[in-house]
Amino acid sequence: MNDTIAAIATAAGRGGVAIIRLSGDPVPIVEKMFFPKGRIPVSRFEGYRLYPGEIDCGSFSDFGLCVLFRAPKSFTGENVVELHCHGGVQIARAVLKRAIALGARLAERGEFTKRAFLNGKLSLSSAEGMADMINGESDAEVRAGFALYHETLTNRVKALQEQLTSLLAGMDCDIDYPEEDLEFASEEAVKNALEGISLDLEQLIAGYGTGRKIKQGVTVVLAGRPNAGKSSLLNALLGFDRAIVSEIPGTTRDLVDGSMEIEGVKFRLFDTAGLRKSDDAVEKIGVERAERLLKSADIILYLAESWTEEDSRLAAACPLKPVLVATKSDLNPPFEGAELSVSAKSGAGLSALRSLLYERGVGEGADGAFLVEERHYSALLRARASIRSALENLGNVPSDLLTVDVKECWDALGEITGETASERVIEEIFAKFCVGK
Repeated sequence: MNDTIAAIATAAGRGGVAIIRLSGDPVPIVEKMFFPKGRIPVSRFEGYRLYPGEIDCGSFSDFGLCVLFRAPKSFTGENVVELHCHGGVQIARAVLKRAIALGARLAERGEFTKRAFLNGKLSLSSAEGMADMINGESDAEVRAGFALYHETLTNRVKALQEQLTSLLAGMDCDIDYPEEDLEFASEEAVKNALEGISLDLEQLIAGYGTGRKIKQGVTVVLAGRPNAGKSSLLNALLGFDRAIVSEIPGTTRDLVDGSMEIEGVKFRLFDTAGLRKSDDAVEKIGVERAERLLKSADIILYLAESWTEEDSRLAAACPLKPVLVATKSDLNPPFEGAELSVSAKSGAGLSALRSLLYERGVGEGADGAFLVEERHYSALLRARASIRSALENLGNVPSDLLTVDVKECWDALGEITGETASERVIEEIFAKFCVGK
């Protein structure tokens, strides 16, 4: 990291301002292309203060601003300079091209954030949280990303690592000095410590289901017999006509989907072909696709205008227990056993349905420190397996063998913070970022 990297840090396209960021040893380069009004050299700039001046763009000049962030109090931990120019596409490119001609090189994807990680400015999971915030498609996903970026998960994992380190120290003392009757390293003390760590791991792992839904969205499938009101309800929930509505049974022959947010969480709604046997080849394919989709649903809404034996059979065949919804309440009373009664035409019951979807799909506390990354979930599962192995082996194997399981747990947790993450994993994470971040 001895070289100086440069990139356009703002989104491509026209705008009020474009920012070109340099990190490493950018001052000598910038002094050759930025000429402040007061003729104060960039090296003497007061940090975190914007200075107006002229930017040499090569074949033309622009009037803009320059700010210096001195190491180590910068995002990357290195000296960082930002040039703020007018937001024309060609102007920003020219400023970047000039910086490269004077000795900088074009930054790779996520290289600024990678340098921040390597310089100890943020943890690996914090960097992932930043990526989740940037790529978030719902309020809840951005909030979950911010919690990860704010080191919420990292702090909990590091606390577990500290407990493991303390435990290993006591166990190593017991191995090195067996004649000393150290109470800390007694079998009972080790067992209590392992059980406490195991409980904390279980609590973290339990949050993955909710975290996955926050990041990927909650999949809701509308199922039922033909003409049960599925398409009408989909349109009513989305607030626009997404599916074709007709009184003719079997109008929906393929999957129709749309997204909405409830309390900032994305819900992906799927209208399916009515569940029935059909000789129509196209409708038959639609029914088969609906049956496959039901297996991946987080929530199934089984819709019916009135309840029949066929509804009982179809609802019982669903891969998970469906929410029974009585439709067309403006025309008919709800059938017995319905959890909700709604009318797509009048809007009755829609607010209650949204509340139920949120409760079943996310539950309470969607802003908590949930696991949103598959990588973190996998690491915690391996950490839990190592602790369980240590508990099973406690009292049955020598202490030096028992420490192997404890160290494996520590290493698995280190993959979350970045302390034991492989170079391949690190490269994959930062490759998800855009150039300039």
